Amino acid sequence: MFTSVDDVSARLAETGYLASPAVATTVFLAARLGKPLLVEGPAGVGKTELAKAVARVTDARLVRLQCYEGVDESRALYEWNHAKQLLRISASRDESWDEARTDIFGEEFLLPRPLLTAIRGDDAKVLLIDETDKADVEVEGLLLEVLSDFQVTVPELGTVTATRRPFVVLTSNASRELSEALRRRCLFLHIGFPEEELERRIVRLKVPDLDEALAGSLVRVVGALRAMELRKVPSVAETVDWARTLLALGADTLDEAVVRDTLGVVLKHQDDVLRAAAKLDLDTL
Repeated sequence: MFTSVDDVSARLAETGYLASPAVATTVFLAARLGKPLLVEGPAGVGKTELAKAVARVTDARLVRLQCYEGVDESRALYEWNHAKQLLRISASRDESWDEARTDIFGEEFLLPRPLLTAIRGDDAKVLLIDETDKADVEVEGLLLEVLSDFQVTVPELGTVTATRRPFVVLTSNASRELSEALRRRCLFLHIGFPEEELERRIVRLKVPDLDEALAGSLVRVVGALRAMELRKVPSVAETVDWARTLLALGADTLDEAVVRDTLGVVLKHQDDVLRAAAKLDLDTL
């Protein structure tokens, strides 16, 4: 997929994803070693976007499993099309049950979900298991089989083994601790908030019409907000949203009036807005 760490950085940058050296190195190793990549970090720092960027640069199909509380095997792996099976049985009333059973548990009636989809076929795929920490612990057992052997057992059809392994990215906001067994199968990458210079480059890339000096001021203010004790500190995505907001308003500088009127773009709780308005000193930034 990639020839070197520099190749990762350059190709991701072509898609608009500016990767730090640590990110580029870990992506290269995950591709070269064929290991799943577990990416942790706060929301909005580019974990999900990293998987999308890898899919774009490698011309691979992105297969996404969005995890949530209550997601189960039928949503993650596969299920049978019961309505279609009933229609098939109804249309063949003269057949014996053994004949009908052989027919209705075939490929025509199988509904593959993300995990099964990702390991079937010979085309290049990126499997994104998003917000893994939101899934129940039981789902991790299912992931262990898939990520260990890249195979899935369908009792009625047998074992499906990947002929071409997908590039796997698991993301987590660390809302709960993932099992050690799952972690052992993955390379680990933590993506935190970027350094000021990298975040300024990201803003300039995503909002190229924004004045360079204003972009620098914006990034410094966001850094000051992150240093406060807030319920939710601004993410990189919200920094970009704020930059687009300033451009839409035609703002030339980030003065107190502009900050006061637009804080709701980057802060999502009223107590955070009040605390920031009281403590933020633009003259020192």
